[in-house]
Amino acid sequence: MRRWVPFLLIVLAVLLLDQLSKQWVLENIALGETYLVIPQLHPYFQFTYSANTGAAFGIFPEAGALFQFLPLVIVVVMLYFVYRSGATDDIMRIGFGLAVGGALGNVIDRLQHGHVIDFFHVYIPQINLSNVSNFADHAIVLGVMILLVDNLWQERKNKTEAQVSPDEVSSGDA
Repeated sequence: MRRWVPFLLIVLAVLLLDQLSKQWVLENIALGETYLVIPQLHPYFQFTYSANTGAAFGIFPEAGALFQFLPLVIVVVMLYFVYRSGATDDIMRIGFGLAVGGALGNVIDRLQHGHVIDFFHVYIPQINLSNVSNFADHAIVLGVMILLVDNLWQERKNKTEAQVSPDEVSSGDA
């Protein structure tokens, strides 16, 4: 039970923040309209209501139907990993909680609206990057980053533990 409580709290927090923010967008911004959150940050950051039929951050817009079911399969796989996790795998459960919460937030949108509601509009002129996303997308990315870092850290820890120093081998043979 200890492994499920923090995981579920993170999933619920991401879902709540994501769905409340999207509801605010639906009530206050028309599709395609831009809202200046902090006017001094325009054009680098604003809210722009966008209907995303693709994957996270708007990639693969033509594969919308696939993204109604694929996240659910991935969520089931993640739940299996959380179930199989050890008592000390808290960082891994945080990563999975963020990713699952984000995936479910976007699935709810697809089922309710036929698309994902995106609104964080970031523009980086130096590389001509303009992207519109949402809390769920960012939770997924942050969760995956945490999982990757945790995995690398665990591999390094296991490798270090598996290595036996020459002094330990010599003193053990004596």
